[in-house]
Amino acid sequence: QSFKLLGFLDVQSVPCARESVLYGSLGSLVVGLGHFLATSRVRRSCDFAVGGFICTMLGYWFYCRYNLAQHRIRQRMLKEGMRNKLLFEGSSLDPERKQTGSERSDS
Repeated sequence: QSFKLLGFLDVQSVPCARESVLYGSLGSLVVGLGHFLATSRVRRSCDFAVGGFICTMLGYWFYCRYNLAQHRIRQRMLKEGMRNKLLFEGSSLDPERKQTGSERSDS
């Protein structure tokens, strides 16, 4: 069973959605409670709590998605490098292969 936030955001299957909602709720609690303790104004503190939720959730969402994209790029580069290693291993195009004098004169 999946949990859909606002009816369309599937929190379990979308990467970074769960963590963003959790950090957003924590940010909401901290900002709202902090503002209430500082000013003792309930309605204004609730407004700040909603703003803190939105800012914290969006901030962590972009941070997490950026890191996920970087991770996927590194994975793709590593996968391509491993494929090239297997493809060129032992051939004359292998960069790790030491060329002897007779091989240099042939090419």
